[in-house]
Amino acid sequence: MIEGIITKGVGGNYYVDTGSKIIECRARGLFRLKNIKPLVGDKVFIRITEEDEDAGYIEEIKERTSEIKRPPIANAEQLIIIFSVIKPEPSFLLLDKLLIAASSNNLEPVICINKSDLSNEAQKENILSIYKNTDYKIIFTSKYDKDSLQELKYILKDKLNVFSGPSGVGKSSLMNAIEPGFYLETGELSEKLKRGKHTTRHAEIFKLSFGGYAVDTPGFSSFELEGIDEYSLKTYYPEIVKYDEGCKFLDCLHYKEPDCVIKEAVNNELISEERYNNYIRLLEQIKESKPY
Repeated sequence: MIEGIITKGVGGNYYVDTGSKIIECRARGLFRLKNIKPLVGDKVFIRITEEDEDAGYIEEIKERTSEIKRPPIANAEQLIIIFSVIKPEPSFLLLDKLLIAASSNNLEPVICINKSDLSNEAQKENILSIYKNTDYKIIFTSKYDKDSLQELKYILKDKLNVFSGPSGVGKSSLMNAIEPGFYLETGELSEKLKRGKHTTRHAEIFKLSFGGYAVDTPGFSSFELEGIDEYSLKTYYPEIVKYDEGCKFLDCLHYKEPDCVIKEAVNNELISEERYNNYIRLLEQIKESKPY
């Protein structure tokens, strides 16, 4: 059997990159019986048909190291969260949700602030200050800045990377810039709505010439947290975890409790007020969504 990785799945056909060529495969019926659906990113063993050396069957799916539900992607290692400095303005609440999504899916998050050619140093410093004491990797990119593209390539090299973020921030243009052979369709930003048209319609892995893979996911402007309750939410904020040991109550939500060290850390500018306010907004959303 030949080992490969599923790069695309359309209508029950799976396209498997074996390293030397792409083989169009069908999945064996046993996967349906076991209620297992092959996913983009799955590492698989295939058997070539006798009739056609470019066609085959998926015989085995290797154990997954991670799995994203929407869009369905297996074995991703990094989530490249792309926002733009302006046009559209970044939503730090959505960015926080995506950081939580990365952590809950065992992905290493990278905050990529695109269109940096439109920014000034004060704007960059403001963004960096919001994520102080988090240890998140933050890079500023522009398709016109070769140094920033090289930095991004270094981060992506030899990993399976998922690109995500709202529409209009230049995901596809950025991917085109780091790998011109992608020829991904780019969308025009709607001036009326200040929101990009959705140009990417399905998850598909693109092989990087410098090593690794990238997945451009459909653009979106909303994201809902799943499987996170009011007590676990704080564990997804590294700066809260860093400073909450001194809290008076072990189960302190850092919300309305007295003598809270996290509120004190915010007052002392150890935790950004923007991040704390986003935490409270998400906490209230979770509380409101609880069934009575």
